[in-house]
Amino acid sequence: MLGVIQGFTVIGVIIGVGVLLGKTGWLGPHAPGVLTKLAFWVATPSLLFTVLADADLATLVSAQFIVSTIVMLSMALLVAVIAAVFRWGIRDGAVAALSSSYVNAGNLGIPIAVYVLGDATLVVPVMLAQLLLMAPVFTTILDVAAARSLGTRLRWWRIALRPFQNPIVIGALLGALVSLIGLPIPEFVFEPLALIGGMTVPAVLLAFGISMLDNAVPLRGPERGRVLIATVVKMVVHPIVAWLVAAYAFGLDGAQLLAVVVTAALPTAQNVFTYASQYGTAVRLARETVLVTTVLSVPAILIVTILVHP
Repeated sequence: MLGVIQGFTVIGVIIGVGVLLGKTGWLGPHAPGVLTKLAFWVATPSLLFTVLADADLATLVSAQFIVSTIVMLSMALLVAVIAAVFRWGIRDGAVAALSSSYVNAGNLGIPIAVYVLGDATLVVPVMLAQLLLMAPVFTTILDVAAARSLGTRLRWWRIALRPFQNPIVIGALLGALVSLIGLPIPEFVFEPLALIGGMTVPAVLLAFGISMLDNAVPLRGPERGRVLIATVVKMVVHPIVAWLVAAYAFGLDGAQLLAVVVTAALPTAQNVFTYASQYGTAVRLARETVLVTTVLSVPAILIVTILVHP
C-alpha cells in the first residue's frame, strides 16, 4: 500500500496549500478561475501532447484498453440515463457522467501502478482511453450544450468541427499524431512543453483546495443526491463491472485482470473539476465527488488488491 499512501500524501499536501492560499487570500478572489483556465487552456494541452507523443499507441489494440474503454463508457452512459430521467440538464449530466467514470490515472494511477501492480505501463491503456476518447467526447458535449444555452444552434458540421476548437482535444490529437507517424520532436520544443504541462496537476489541486472554502464539508449541499449517485457508481459499480467484463467476457486473469480492476477503483480525476469550472456547471458536484471518491478509494483499492491479486 506504499504507492497508495504516497499518491494520496502528495495530493493532500498540495490541496492543503490551496486551502491555506484561499484562507489568506494571497492570490486574490479570482485565483481558482485563473488556475483552472491556466490548466484548461495551456497546461493540460501541453501535458497531453507530451504524454501522447511519447506513448506507445500499440496499447490501443490491447484487451486491457478495450475493457477499460467499454466499462468507462458504460458507467458514463448509466449516469447519463439517470441524469436524463431526473432532468439534471445536459451540462450537469455530462459532469456527473464524467465524475462516475473518469479515473485519476495520472498522479494517483502511476504510483499505485508502480507499487501495487509492479509496472507503471499497466495504467497507460486507461490513460489513453480517457485522453483520446472520453475527454474529446465530453468536452464536445459541454461545448455544444454551452453554445445552446446562449441561444446558439449549431449546424451538424459545426458540431463535427467543435472538438478541433478545444485546446485539450487539440493537444491530445497532435500528440497522438506525432506518436503515430514517429515524428521526432526537438528538445528545445519538447522540454518547454513538458515544463508547462507539469503545471497541470499542481494548478488544478491548488484551485481545488482554494474552492473547498466555499463548502469544506461534502454531502451537505443541494447536490448531495447527485454526488452520492456518482460516488456509488464510481467506487462500487465501476470496479465490479470492470471485474465481470474483464474476467468473464474477455477472459483476462493475473496481472491484466488486477490492473483493470485496480484502475477502475481509482477515484474521480481532478480533470473533471477543471472541466466543470471551465464550463461553469456542476462545480460543486465535481468537487465533492472528487473529494469523497478520493477518500473512499483507499479501502476500495485495498479490497480489490486482496480479492483479485493473482
